[in-house]
Amino acid sequence: MDWKPIKKSFQQWVVQPNLLDYDQTCATFSWEAIRQELDGLPGGRGLNIAHEAVDRHAAGPRRDQLALRWLGRDGAVRDFTYVDLQEQSNRFANVLRRFGIGQGERVFVLAGRIPELYIAALGTLKNTSVFCPLFSAFGPEPIYQRLHLGDGKLLVTTRRQYNQKVANLRSRLPQLRHVLLTDVEDDLSDNLLSLPKLLAAVSPDFTIPPTDPEDMAVLHFTSGTTGMPKGAIHVHQAILTHYMTGKYVMDFHPGDVFWCTADPGWVTGISYGMIAPLAHGVVNIIDEADFDAERWCHILQEQKVTVWYTAPTAIRRLMRLGVEPRKEYDLSHLRLIHSVGEPLNPEAVAWGLQALGLPIHDNWWQTETGGIMIANFAAMEVRPGSMGRSLPGIEAAIVHRVNGSVEVVEEPCVEGDLALKPGWPSMFRGYLHDEERYHKAFKSGWYITGDLARRDADGYFWFIGRADDIIKTSGHMVGPFEVESALLGHPAVAEAGVIGKPDPLIGELVKAFVSLKPGFEPNEDLKLDIIGFARTKLGSAVAPKEIEFNQNLPKTRSGKIMRRLLKARELGLPEGDISTLEGSE
Repeated sequence: MDWKPIKKSFQQWVVQPNLLDYDQTCATFSWEAIRQELDGLPGGRGLNIAHEAVDRHAAGPRRDQLALRWLGRDGAVRDFTYVDLQEQSNRFANVLRRFGIGQGERVFVLAGRIPELYIAALGTLKNTSVFCPLFSAFGPEPIYQRLHLGDGKLLVTTRRQYNQKVANLRSRLPQLRHVLLTDVEDDLSDNLLSLPKLLAAVSPDFTIPPTDPEDMAVLHFTSGTTGMPKGAIHVHQAILTHYMTGKYVMDFHPGDVFWCTADPGWVTGISYGMIAPLAHGVVNIIDEADFDAERWCHILQEQKVTVWYTAPTAIRRLMRLGVEPRKEYDLSHLRLIHSVGEPLNPEAVAWGLQALGLPIHDNWWQTETGGIMIANFAAMEVRPGSMGRSLPGIEAAIVHRVNGSVEVVEEPCVEGDLALKPGWPSMFRGYLHDEERYHKAFKSGWYITGDLARRDADGYFWFIGRADDIIKTSGHMVGPFEVESALLGHPAVAEAGVIGKPDPLIGELVKAFVSLKPGFEPNEDLKLDIIGFARTKLGSAVAPKEIEFNQNLPKTRSGKIMRRLLKARELGLPEGDISTLEGSE
C-alpha cells in the first residue's frame, strides 16, 4: 500500500510548534546557542545535568510547580515539586558523600518505576558520580555482569530484588561495598541499609561541585547478541541534546504534562523519562504499572497528558485489542504522540490518526547516540513508515563501505549504512573497559550505526533493518522491516517477525512468524492467504515463502521483536544473551 503523507495545517496546532521552519532552523543552529538557554553551574563551575533538570527550576518561579507525579500500581499517588526533588536529591548526594562515593564512581539502581530511582539518579549526578540503571526484570547473571563490568560501588534496590537476585552475588562482587534498600525502615545488617533512614539523617542542602561537561554522568548497558554487555559512557554535556530534542521533537511548552512509558532500566526511560522533561520544567508522569490498555487510557484522560512518548509494541497491543480510545475517553488535551523502540509501521501511524485523533510521530536513535537523532517534527508532514529528518545540529548520511573506508551516497533512495558525523553532545564517549570495540564503530570520520536505511529526495530517512538482519535471497537484499510492514496490512495479522532461513538454492528464504488478531484461527488456509497477500504487496521474490503462527513473539521490554532469537530457535543455535527478553525475570 502507498501511504500518503499526513500534512499539517496551522488550524491543527493547539500551540505553535517550537520548530516551524526546518531549513531555517538547521541553517542557523548552533550547540553554543542551546548552551546559552541553560544556566550552567553558578560561578561558571561547569555543566551538571541535575542542576539543569532540577536546581535551576527550584531556584526560580517553578520552585513550587509539580515536577513529577508518581502513580503507584495500587492507586497511590506521590507528587514532587521541583523544590521537593531538589531537597530529596540533595539528601541522596549527601548519603553518597557519607559512604565516600566520589566523582566517577558508579552507583547502580535495580528497581522499577519508583520515586527513589529518580531521586537516586539526580543525587548521583549532583555528586558527580555515575548513574547506572539496571532493568528490574533482569535475573542474577545479567545483574552480576553489569555490576562487575561497571565496578559498582553502591547499589540501590528493593528488599525483594535483593533477596531474589543479589544476595547470592555478594561474594562475587567484592567491590560492591554498600546496598541501600528503598522499602525498609531500619537497617537489616551492617551492609544492608535502609535508604529512608539514611535520607532522613542527612541535610537537605548540597552544593554541586565543579562539573566538567565531559565528566562521565550515565553508564547505559546494551546487550549484544552474544557475550558480555557493552557499557556506553555518556557525559554531562549530553544535557544539551536532551534539552534540544525536548524543545524541537517533544515540542515542550510551559504547562505541558508529559508521559514517557519507557522503563528507566533503558536509555529512553532516563533521557526522556526523566532528564528532558525536567530540563524543560514540565510535569512528568511516572506510572509504576506495566502495560494495561484501560489503565493507560485512564492516565491519558485523568492526568490531562499533552505529550505522550511510547513504543510501537504498546501501540500494536492497543490496535490488537481493538481499542478506540477517542470514543471512550476524553483525550482532548493530547496534542502530540511520539514513538520509539523500533520502526513504526505505517498502519500504526494511520491507526493513531483514526483512534487517537493524531498521527504518531516516529523517531530514531540508539543507546550510543544518547538522544534522538532523526524525527518526525510537529510542524512537518508525517510520512508513514519514515523515521523522519535529522535533527538540527545532526549530520546524518547514507554511506557505502568501500575498501575499508566509507563513501557518502549522494543519490536519493539508495540503501546503505546509516551514519552520523561525530560531535553531537550526547554521543557516547566510549565503551567502558573496551576502547577497541569503541573505535571499531567509527570509520572515515563517521559513526556507523549498524542500521541500514535509505534517504529520499526530501531528506526523510527510511529504515531498512539492522545490518546483521538483512536477508540475502536469490540475489535480492531484503529488509525484514519492509516485509513485516506489508504483513501488518493483512486484516488477520497483529504482529510479525521476519528472518532469513538458509536454503541451498536461493541462499536464504524469507520466513515470517505471525501473531494473529482476536477472532482469527491459525490454519493452512490462512497461511496461504497471508502469503498471497504479501506477494501482491511485495512481489514473489521478497514475500515470505514460509509462515509460522506464534502468538508470543519474543520481544525486549523496550518493544523490539528479537529477530535473532527467532532465528536461533529456528536453526537450533545458542540463544545468546536473553536477559533483555520480555518476561525473562
